[in-house]
Amino acid sequence: MLVLASASPRRRELLAQAGYSFTVHPAHIPEDPLPNEDPIACVSRLAREKAEAVYDELVLKGQGTPGLDSETWDSTNLHSTPNHALYQGTTSVVPQKRKKKTGALAPEGTHSESTKALASDQRAAAALQVLGAPGPSHLGTWESTNLNLPSTTSLTVLAADTIVTLDNQILGKPSDPADAARMLRLLSGRIHRVITGVALVTASSTQVAAESTAVSFRALTEQEIAAYIATGEPLDKAGAYAIQGRAARWIPRIEGDYFNVVGLPIALVSTLLKPFEFHAAPPTL
Repeated sequence: MLVLASASPRRRELLAQAGYSFTVHPAHIPEDPLPNEDPIACVSRLAREKAEAVYDELVLKGQGTPGLDSETWDSTNLHSTPNHALYQGTTSVVPQKRKKKTGALAPEGTHSESTKALASDQRAAAALQVLGAPGPSHLGTWESTNLNLPSTTSLTVLAADTIVTLDNQILGKPSDPADAARMLRLLSGRIHRVITGVALVTASSTQVAAESTAVSFRALTEQEIAAYIATGEPLDKAGAYAIQGRAARWIPRIEGDYFNVVGLPIALVSTLLKPFEFHAAPPTL
């Protein structure tokens, strides 16, 4: 069973667009960067903490199926083919197995890590009981026939965290309109980077990878900034803008994965999911 640990409508839409069937169960953890934390380390840590928090909530409480605040997304009309190569303009690779739970991030250009034997015996034992079918109290929450998974596949939780960085400064979601204006002034006429950390947690391992995209902004006037903030669009977005929204008119070029800027690098996610036999649904004729 695949669970997306995110309340972001953009991530839900992108994962469904890629053809995956999944359940949404948002994570509720603090998302503040640590003092002097490296941007890649920050998104990698937050993605991992989100995935682990939701995994523990679903498994250690004996649920193994979606909770009350979960919902199901099923896409059967779209098709996606994973790409096993490195992605142009990115800093992500297929994660390699690692034995220890913690450690330094891989050198720049290979920002990924994988952890085995992460779960406790209690977590692993509980996860092995998750066979892809809902319990009696969750009938109607999701349809196991929509999930193209073997009956013995255990719970898999996918989480992501996205930030904007400029001069190694992390720009998260603005705290208020004035903060949004400050961020937009910083981005005006500059090239910044958008980094998304992705984590995949199962009973036996945790895999973490990061994707980076360079984004060029044209110079903005104060009137443009004020008008954009008045729409409300930038107030819940990292870096105070949405590339898929009205801010698109200010972005002449990017280098890297567009979907990474939206919030979920689909090619990277597909590569992470393939070993667990989560396949995008074939198109319906």
